[in-house]
Amino acid sequence: MNHYETVFILTPVLSDAQMKETVDKFKAVLTENGSSIVNEENWGLRKLAYPIQHKSTGFYTLIEFDAEPKVIKKLEIAFRRDEKVLRFLTFRLDKYAAEYAAKRRSLKGAKVNTTNEEVKED
Repeated sequence: MNHYETVFILTPVLSDAQMKETVDKFKAVLTENGSSIVNEENWGLRKLAYPIQHKSTGFYTLIEFDAEPKVIKKLEIAFRRDEKVLRFLTFRLDKYAAEYAAKRRSLKGAKVNTTNEEVKED
């Protein structure tokens, strides 16, 4: 199994419920084909560098997962068939990128823990 990351941008006209439903649909494509999801990050609504389909913002989502190479084709077909997806990019992480991603996840987890502890102490 290889370690992959996919980032996709959803159209900004979606409600939060529709956005989460769409992300869950793509996660289901991965899990139904034997992949294991390592990390999911919702980056929220961000400004695009240039307009895509007359839209200047979009909902960004990153998913890290372990999968066989044949799963990527099925995932990208699902991205292309969904009109809510403005852009997507999927790439395989080499060992250095995978180590960096693991370090980034652990630092993000440490920040969340420290902010939670500060709230509990107050």
